[in-house]
Amino acid sequence: MSTPQPISPSQSIHPSSTQAHPQAPWSPSSWQTKPNAQQIPYEDPGALIDASNQLHRLPPLVTSWEIEHLKKLLAEAQDGKRFLLQGGDCAETLADCTPEAITAKLKILLQMSVVLVHGGMKPVIRIGRFAGQYSKPRSSASETRTVHGQSITLPSYFGDLVNQNDFTPDARRPDPHLMVRGYKHAALTLNFIRSLLDGGFADLHHPEYWNLSFFSHDSLSSERKAQYEQMTRNLADGLKFMEALGEKSVDDLTRAEFFTSHEGLLLPYETAQTRQVPRRQGWYNLTTHLPWVGERTRQLDGAHIEYFRGIQNPVGVKLGPTTTPQQALDLALTLNPANEPGKLVFITRFGAGKAHATLPGLIQIMQQHQRRVLWVSDPMHGNMIKTASGIKTRLFNSIAAELQETYSLLASNNAHLGGVHFEMTGEDVTECLGGGSGVTEDRLNINYASLCDPRLNYAQALELAFFLAGLMRSQTH
Repeated sequence: MSTPQPISPSQSIHPSSTQAHPQAPWSPSSWQTKPNAQQIPYEDPGALIDASNQLHRLPPLVTSWEIEHLKKLLAEAQDGKRFLLQGGDCAETLADCTPEAITAKLKILLQMSVVLVHGGMKPVIRIGRFAGQYSKPRSSASETRTVHGQSITLPSYFGDLVNQNDFTPDARRPDPHLMVRGYKHAALTLNFIRSLLDGGFADLHHPEYWNLSFFSHDSLSSERKAQYEQMTRNLADGLKFMEALGEKSVDDLTRAEFFTSHEGLLLPYETAQTRQVPRRQGWYNLTTHLPWVGERTRQLDGAHIEYFRGIQNPVGVKLGPTTTPQQALDLALTLNPANEPGKLVFITRFGAGKAHATLPGLIQIMQQHQRRVLWVSDPMHGNMIKTASGIKTRLFNSIAAELQETYSLLASNNAHLGGVHFEMTGEDVTECLGGGSGVTEDRLNINYASLCDPRLNYAQALELAFFLAGLMRSQTH
């Protein structure tokens, strides 16, 4: 059931349209007339309206100026002048809103970005799956477990923005006031991140002090180890040289710009902070800089595309192996009818060995219709497997293989990889198999902390950055 939201704007807008794709009037709540693939069954419509009203009255989490600035940077990435690094938790939890957890995630993202700056010889746009990635789509709305010999079915865990993970009726009951709690934790997270960056936390001039123990693991060939070690020396020497000169470019590295992103899954939450701002046209989602639409919710006639087509933010769309060229074109025409630079990010997630069957057709139709899009690879979501004991995991080698396939296919089709999208953490979790961190199947239970999907740990994420930097370096020579 769709519950009316408190925002009933008197003014609707008509987004730019093409002759082939005329579009109906849009408002922040027009999505309510469309089918919602991930509808949350709230029991109390009045509580949902009350929570939405609270969110609507609270200050925005980000500003329209930051959003427009990011859009300009993404436009430069579309032109090959910048590279996007997007990463963070599969699903944030409210309990992880701690200085230690936030610092660890920010640290690995910044260290990876420095490696990629060196590899690609271009600035990196840093975007975290932080401060709002509190909801998660599920393949089933309910989950059945055996408890004390009895089969019990409860709502699935959709993330801390919707319900709680404990398998009890009270915990799994969707609670709209969790949206307000999520907003407050997002605000605390953003405030801490901005304080760290303003205070010089991004001063990462000494890669020789990073944890590079994965260099010595048996899984790393001697050739690749030598390559990574040489990159580390070159990177450290280059940064020290710039620091000695006192150039402003050093300040740019040590005062890193940072943006946030999350999947725009829970539309009442997104709608409540969708606003018009003085001296700008249109509506902005002020919960985040770059929201994205997931593979499960990108139906052209669905609620999520209806909402996303009307906001001024740059938007991402996940594209899986079943995506047809026509579907991709329709999404581009609907979400970015004016073909605005920096507006649309296509995030591919095929699975190792599957990009060849799908990606070339998507690239070609975008080129034929001269649609501007930033191609980003998410090599995580298409590579999920389960162990014999039923534990969800991902293979490091499969992640690296899809990344290399996507990179090569884009290059061979006169396009370029403009960014990557990783699920990762700065902690020593044991959730993904392989890589120089040495995680094996019998070690998965040592520190499997994710409540949803497995993430790269610190060493795996940094190793993947070195791997990608090597690909980028070979392209520039």
